[in-house]
Amino acid sequence: MIYKPSDHPKININKIGILLVNLGTPKNTDIKSIKLYLREFLSDRRVIDVPRILWWMILNLIILNTRPKKTAAAYKKIWLENDRDGSPLRKITRLQTEKLSKLLNNKNIITDYAMRYGEPSIRNKLSELHKKGCDKIIALSLYPQYSGPTTATVNDEICKWMIKQKWQPSIRITPPYFDSPEYIEAISKSILKSFKENGKPDILLLSFHGAPKRYLVEGDPYHCQCAKTGRLIKEYLKLEDKNFMISFQSRFGSEPWLQPYTDETLEKLGNKKVKHLAIATPGFSADNIETLEEINIEGRETFINSGGKKFTFIPCLNDSSYGMDLLYKLASNELKSWL
Repeated sequence: MIYKPSDHPKININKIGILLVNLGTPKNTDIKSIKLYLREFLSDRRVIDVPRILWWMILNLIILNTRPKKTAAAYKKIWLENDRDGSPLRKITRLQTEKLSKLLNNKNIITDYAMRYGEPSIRNKLSELHKKGCDKIIALSLYPQYSGPTTATVNDEICKWMIKQKWQPSIRITPPYFDSPEYIEAISKSILKSFKENGKPDILLLSFHGAPKRYLVEGDPYHCQCAKTGRLIKEYLKLEDKNFMISFQSRFGSEPWLQPYTDETLEKLGNKKVKHLAIATPGFSADNIETLEEINIEGRETFINSGGKKFTFIPCLNDSSYGMDLLYKLASNELKSWL
């Protein structure tokens, strides 16, 4: 007989947690919320790796006094007013979480989501899952391609939380899925769906989030993984070179970033009077300010104002049937030996 004190606290165990993790979003579109979000995001050494003292001065004396107003205006263009989530990214990630839970249909699996920057935070959500009895947790980073400022910083945050736990759960962090057949099939089918609805374009442009070119030289595999994703999508769709392009968006600062740049590419294609351009963003799992505002609003204006004719924006996989089938397969693959 195992002795157990009558006042022994109840211990919740034998649950599995799945935490979907995305980049993040401000709480609202007011200047204060934007400033808090930018401070957390731009203070991350993985995101900005210049000397700390120099960067502290630039961030606090210049950027946080000038950029929040512009960023707030951009968010207001896409914000979901009178919606419980407000942020499109938060809404989509919540829906992905709820739908994944229904697809898994297992009472011993608890599915939730977190943001690397902003709320809900990774640390708080890991603590909640642990308290609910999850002694095994899968962190499913919603970044198809690996990069230091995205994938690695999520891993860092998980490890920081783990260090402080007296009783650590087992943790699995899903690997990048940039070349997995399931991902290539899902994104390609969503593109074909757009072709069917909007007509096949003269050019399909895949725009990935940018990164300093220096990161590639220093060993970050992001550029190579984006290139492979693009090649596999092109092969799946059976497109010729003349009908397909890759570019990189959202550059920040003065140093060279991965090229070609999306904004310059859109202007050049407009100048060439391209009749129909379709653009997809395979580096994002859910639509956000970089896709909805930078691409579908600013990018569209750049292309049309430069002389382009038809511009088709292809949404991210989001919580579509293609997207949810992919998330279900990724989660199921990690769950195999735990169920």
